[in-house]
Amino acid sequence: MTRHDCLARDASDPLAPLRHRFALERSDEQGVIYLDGNSLGVPPAVTADRVRQVVEDEWGVGLIRSWNSAGWIRLSQRIGDKIARLVGAGPGELIVADSTSVNLFKILSAAIAIAKADSPERRHIVSERSNFPSDLYIADTLARAHGLALTLVDEDEVSGHIDDGLAILLLTHVNYRTGRMHRMAEVTRAAHAAGALMIWDLAHSAGAMPVRLDGGGAIEAAADFAVGCGYKYLNGGPGAPAFAWAHPRHTARMDREAWRQPLSGWLGHAAPFEFTADYKPGMGMTRFICGTPPILSLAALECGVETVLAAEDHGGLAAIRHKSIALTELFIELVESRCAGHGLALASPRDADERGSHVAFAHPTDGYAVMQALIARGVIGDFRAPDILRFGFTPLYTRFVDVWDAADRLHGALASGEWRESRFSVRAAVT
Repeated sequence: MTRHDCLARDASDPLAPLRHRFALERSDEQGVIYLDGNSLGVPPAVTADRVRQVVEDEWGVGLIRSWNSAGWIRLSQRIGDKIARLVGAGPGELIVADSTSVNLFKILSAAIAIAKADSPERRHIVSERSNFPSDLYIADTLARAHGLALTLVDEDEVSGHIDDGLAILLLTHVNYRTGRMHRMAEVTRAAHAAGALMIWDLAHSAGAMPVRLDGGGAIEAAADFAVGCGYKYLNGGPGAPAFAWAHPRHTARMDREAWRQPLSGWLGHAAPFEFTADYKPGMGMTRFICGTPPILSLAALECGVETVLAAEDHGGLAAIRHKSIALTELFIELVESRCAGHGLALASPRDADERGSHVAFAHPTDGYAVMQALIARGVIGDFRAPDILRFGFTPLYTRFVDVWDAADRLHGALASGEWRESRFSVRAAVT
């Protein structure tokens, strides 16, 4: 594969017209190649003007009237319905609010309430030892509070812990470090066959590949609950609000039993503007809203979600996934052929069916310094302790020529030995 070949692939790429939807002009002028959309997506080209419009017109002129006139009060539901189209959920089933961590606290609390009511003899919440730490911290806190046990296992041990003692299986669809991807329908079926509830964290998959929370119509493959992130492949901006989903069978039960989630804020009330002292949960997913929504952040998130929805006219999520596989396979091929002998080892699955949209290479001693040297050469990835160099590929704006150039610059950083310079070993607060 030559650089000319990559340019030719870009010219025939059905998603290529969508790159102009992102604010990449300055990065392109500086020769920057951005391979960190799995951590923070590139801003859509319209986001700055949209946020300015909200500040200057809706807030500046409309003032408080914009809660009604500009539809601020319905933004959480409106954007939720748009994200639902990307993850196999229906209208009204998904809500945008708070952070992924806060939403997991609410969603896991609901799952625990159901599990304890239906199967009190089941005492275990199972998750992966390599899951994102925030998920594990919250699961541990709630397990302790409810007299349950959090059991952490390695990736290849999950199936062995799906048994009659399992109450809840909590997994991230795509592992944040290695990019290893679970077969969602297969794992969900196994959890349900054992009588357990299934919760998925979609932080590294929503917007990057087809996801079917509804099981594609097969009830045994339909998840029970899910949470996800707004600032990675959904391009919602730093700290963008996250989302939460519950299967309609569970929200219907919550409605019947008037179940309240533990963060019973005023906007999750059935009639928030009656301002009553007693709490009555809202219907369906509205009960999972807590406080007043962050309008500026929601406006930016909606722009990001719409960049992904724009792909519907260019092959949709299937085309995104197809290109994701092509980009990651090309990167693996180029790095392994050009950077051989420099200590890098593939840490992601080689099988594309088991890999998300980022690729991880491990360096045994100096992964952080190598990444910093590469960033100095204009290729932005990131580092995850203890040894992972992580590269994200967002098909909506990442080009094949970017992959070729990134591998070329990585080879240059390694072959020159410049990564050994002391300045590249100085740890920043964010790695």
